[in-house]
Amino acid sequence: MSTQMNEAHPAPEVVVLADLAQYQAGTIVSRTLVKKPSGTVTVFAFDAGEGLSEHTAPFDALVVVLDGEAEITIAGTACRARAGDLVRLPAGQSHAVRAVQRFKMLLVMIRE
Repeated sequence: MSTQMNEAHPAPEVVVLADLAQYQAGTIVSRTLVKKPSGTVTVFAFDAGEGLSEHTAPFDALVVVLDGEAEITIAGTACRARAGDLVRLPAGQSHAVRAVQRFKMLLVMIRE
């Protein structure tokens, strides 16, 4: 196979999703993986007790919990989410996220 062919078609790469954002004491770390007009994909790492205050978004979003545990509140109703859980954040409904313990999530925002 020629070098040009390899450049045009790079070998697939497998990464550990939870390793793409590292915990830092007293803060939230984020790393955007995809940013397109149709949506974004971002990995977050929250230190224990950190969170995103209540807000709304005009688009649906999906939270995939990668590690730890969080309390996610949607339209005033709280739920606990742990590694392996999926939570839908409906467009136009207020929501907030708080790390019960160190917590990592993948946030998929769908704009179309």
